[in-house]
Amino acid sequence: MTKVLVVEDDPGILRTVADNLRFDNYDVLTAMDGETAYALQQSEQADLIVLDLMLPRMSGLELCRRLRMEDIHVPVLVLTARGEEADRVGGLDCGADDYVVKPFSMPELMARVRALLRRASSASSNLPAILRFGRVEVDFRRHSACRDGRPVEMTRKEFALLRFLASRDDTVATRDELLNKVWGVDAYPVTRTVDNHIASLRAKLEADPARPVHIQTVHGVGYKFVAAGDA
Repeated sequence: MTKVLVVEDDPGILRTVADNLRFDNYDVLTAMDGETAYALQQSEQADLIVLDLMLPRMSGLELCRRLRMEDIHVPVLVLTARGEEADRVGGLDCGADDYVVKPFSMPELMARVRALLRRASSASSNLPAILRFGRVEVDFRRHSACRDGRPVEMTRKEFALLRFLASRDDTVATRDELLNKVWGVDAYPVTRTVDNHIASLRAKLEADPARPVHIQTVHGVGYKFVAAGDA
């Protein structure tokens, strides 16, 4: 059974979210502060976290940042206050995958939960933990990469972008699709963000970034990943 950790210090919201998740047959864990949530995730390894940002003992931002620093890449759906754009940006920057704004509708929250779980399931089923192409090796579990045996520093979003493209198996992804799947529904970046991240990946992984072999542009459509060839 899929396990969801709900972290919220408002008892009413916590109970409502947990009850709806249980009704949809999720195994639900709950916590009302960041420290308890961190300990629960360490011991129970939830498949997804629904995370309020304003928490006692450890904020949601700090909890998310701490998990990502420890290479724990469970999907995180943050709950933010209406109009607090800085919170949404901060949550996404520290490693959250998507957000909903309070007061939220329960159908929307449940749809976001299902979408994140589908995305995580699709990525894990279509791609091995270690991806090798050309002279590059990428370990998605450890968030490490090397080219010609030398370490390559990549950001979390670069790993996520490469993983999604590679999971598509030579199928083109549009810029809007990449924004939706990698940055999250209604995320703040624009399509130029995708282009900048693609350029950064090519600079780090391609032998000749100006003539990419693996991370290819399909003009007028988007991008695709091709494993064959020498990078």
